[in-house]
Amino acid sequence: MAEKPHINLVFIGHVDHGKSTTVGRLLFEKGDIGEHIIRQYKEEADKIGKGTFEFAWVMDRMKEERERGLTIDISHQKMETDKYYFTIIDAPGHRDFIKNMITGASQADAAVLVVAVGERDEKGGLMPQTKEHIFLSKTLGIQQMIVSINKMDTVKWDQKKYEDTKAELSKIFQMVGYKPAEIPFIPASGLEGDNIIKKSENMPWYDGPTLIEAIDNLKEPEKPVDLPLRLPVQDVYSITGIGTVPVGRVETGVMKVGDKVVFEPAGVSGEVKTIEMHHESIPKAEPGDNVGFNVRGVGKNDIRRGDVAGHTDSPPTVAKEFTAQIVVLQHPSAITIGYTPVFHTHTAQVACKITELISKLDPKTGNVAEEAPKFLKSGDAGVIRVQPTRPLVIEKVKEIPQMGRFAIRDMGTTVAAGMVVNITPAK
Repeated sequence: MAEKPHINLVFIGHVDHGKSTTVGRLLFEKGDIGEHIIRQYKEEADKIGKGTFEFAWVMDRMKEERERGLTIDISHQKMETDKYYFTIIDAPGHRDFIKNMITGASQADAAVLVVAVGERDEKGGLMPQTKEHIFLSKTLGIQQMIVSINKMDTVKWDQKKYEDTKAELSKIFQMVGYKPAEIPFIPASGLEGDNIIKKSENMPWYDGPTLIEAIDNLKEPEKPVDLPLRLPVQDVYSITGIGTVPVGRVETGVMKVGDKVVFEPAGVSGEVKTIEMHHESIPKAEPGDNVGFNVRGVGKNDIRRGDVAGHTDSPPTVAKEFTAQIVVLQHPSAITIGYTPVFHTHTAQVACKITELISKLDPKTGNVAEEAPKFLKSGDAGVIRVQPTRPLVIEKVKEIPQMGRFAIRDMGTTVAAGMVVNITPAK
């Protein structure tokens, strides 16, 4: 059988807007999860007074998540349609968990943004995390977007409420650089199952696709197989009888059994002995594949999360310093020279010092608005020079886009997001 194309699909959105329920409903209606499991979850949920959480529990397998009714870590689930094979990533919407959301979104080809129809902040605008997730999706290079305007059952299927939410969202999409005309906005109810798989009888005014149809209409992502190999390490395991097994997702290039690879910034190298995906041995791994692999001569303590594997003839770039274009999402005061927040890029998290503010940009045009500004505040875009406090692999976004984007976090929030323009290599 020919392999179906594989798409990594992330579900994003504000906490409690119904992501996990939507995912659970989708998998349940597709028959990927048996009726008996949902029934069992429903009984358990009723027992602890969480009567509407049975679908969410499909994704929220951790006990703590069940008790808090929140998604904490990223969970992966497989789903097949006639056309595609999906890995579904349910990214946390809750504020504390946005760093996982960054890791999740950076693995995704497409996103489904779940927005509850009636929920607004105190000024009547969209919830802050809804905006943040749209912004991060763009910065992290997610090209394709689907919107589920969820909880339509709570507003009695009112078309005007749907149109209002759609208009608010369109403004933000436009601002960030997505084309609203290319995005399906689906009025839905994850809990009741309206427009998830079956067309809703409650909303005859809507004639667009259901969620599953929109997902099946996604375009197959182009695989950057011609770029140099880059495989960021997510975890390192020691497996009896095999040895050290780094695990991660191939971002670019191809890794084959027998290849000579080097891990940077660790600087250790060896030969790829085996590659495994979904517990099966495979001869080569391509972009989008989440794999475990064993390298001859590399020990468990030689490498760690955030290291990146590449071929020895085009090793990953270790930056001594780099220049980057950023957009400040939110900062209580302003970003100035000397500020040293944590940069999250691929699977690495490294504190980096901002050594120079080169320019401030007009966010609408991208042109220079001011040379050497004193600070950058919320809403500003600018170009900065950055020095990692310890060795960091990062690439120019023009050369290897998948490895050139990052988020800046501090005090438990995403302060800014950006991309690498230039690098002074350390090696």
